[in-house]
Amino acid sequence: MATQPPRRVLEPLAAPQHQVPPSARELRAQAVQRLQAGLFGIAAVVLVVGLANIINDRARQSDAAAKPAASAAPRPSVSDSSDPLADVGVVPSNVPEAAASPGPAAPTAQN
Repeated sequence: MATQPPRRVLEPLAAPQHQVPPSARELRAQAVQRLQAGLFGIAAVVLVVGLANIINDRARQSDAAAKPAASAAPRPSVSDSSDPLADVGVVPSNVPEAAASPGPAAPTAQN
């Protein structure tokens, strides 16, 4: 047995082989697989959006229950000329402050 060459399962190819087109059964199986994957993806997206909506609604409900007086109180009016950057001191204010006191008077020359 050691002297016999290994037995080949397939015969060597003598001519080029051409691609065999898939059968109708294989095409249908591929189409069904793609359809299943697409439907699963759409269902997953709908599920994630639904869960996010539920979480968002619960957060709004808990905020509304925690602060009932805050939602009923009127908001203080914000003047149109307020600048948040000027309020924190990042940029100079465009509106002169009314409470600002004038600086020290310049000494006058007396002769």
